[in-house]
Amino acid sequence: MTGAGGPGPDPEPNPVPNPGPDPGPDPGYDPQTDPDVLEELEFWTGPPEDEPGGDGEAGRHDGSDGVDRPEGQPGSSGTLVVVGTPIGNLGDLSPRAEQALRSADVIYCEDTRHSRKLLTHAGITGQALRSLHEHNEVDRIDEVVAAVGRGRTVAVVSDAGLPGVSDPGRQVVAAVAAAGLEVTVVPGPSAVLAALVASGLATDRFCFEGFLPRAGRERRERMEQLAGETRTVVLFEAPGRVAGTLVDLAAVCGDHREVAVARELTKVHEEIWRGSLGGAVMWATARPVRGEVVLVLAGAPEVGTEPVSDEVLAAALAERLEGGERTRGVVDDIAAVFGVPRKRVYELALAARVPPGPGHPPRSG
Repeated sequence: MTGAGGPGPDPEPNPVPNPGPDPGPDPGYDPQTDPDVLEELEFWTGPPEDEPGGDGEAGRHDGSDGVDRPEGQPGSSGTLVVVGTPIGNLGDLSPRAEQALRSADVIYCEDTRHSRKLLTHAGITGQALRSLHEHNEVDRIDEVVAAVGRGRTVAVVSDAGLPGVSDPGRQVVAAVAAAGLEVTVVPGPSAVLAALVASGLATDRFCFEGFLPRAGRERRERMEQLAGETRTVVLFEAPGRVAGTLVDLAAVCGDHREVAVARELTKVHEEIWRGSLGGAVMWATARPVRGEVVLVLAGAPEVGTEPVSDEVLAAALAERLEGGERTRGVVDDIAAVFGVPRKRVYELALAARVPPGPGHPPRSG
């Protein structure tokens, strides 16, 4: 299989720009004129006197409908709305998502700067924005629960995709639901499903692993689990770590396991590479991999319910290696055929110490 992709026409020439790391306040920063500060003040204190509430939607931050209901009475609680947003192309914002954002009393955002660009594109102005990211989600839980309990419609968005899927939002959703308050979801674009479908690999059974541990024993153990996973596996990875992760996957799964590398999904430079792990390693190391990346790994071959014994694996190794084949290729093939970790087969090969030439029986340790 060969890689496919490369720059192509973008159906909607409005990719969401990557805001990059927060550079921090500039020397001329004035909190009294910062839009984030002004909008948060507006959320808690109401619009400034010289800024009318507008059309009654964007400027309405009290969450009321003109009826003063005490908390705990029927109809007094609001709703937490989890809104899916585009993963790259702004044209993927659904009409329902747009309406949910337009009618929300407050929108909690992973990055308010990023979300404001999306709202501006949709023609939504005047909404109160508050941050909700990995560093402050726990601190925001009580205020979100309180706001929903007081009858407000609270929307939650991440920079791309659906909040809670490798993005902030899960803990807030759990807390609101645990409080007996309403949680609803406006589905939207998903990098997980987009990459899975575009990969051409099996979609009837799959699992999502998110980001793998970066190093150490936890990473090794997770890799070994993936080697025996019979379902298609979807992974997220940072662009600078793609090549290293593919090398590690090839080491435990074998060079011949199929994989798809999807980058910049829905954006101008969308690219989907499909092939073997061995080929993917060469592809990823030949040039820098840029943009948002999703890896889709084929599942291990289905094997019988009975575990494969070391004796069976050793016999298969001896037969292949005595024929003069290279150890690495034989280990990869046998690991793939029997659906076992490559490390296990390689250790058996080392223990057997089978010479590469024909006619040499294996020597014991």
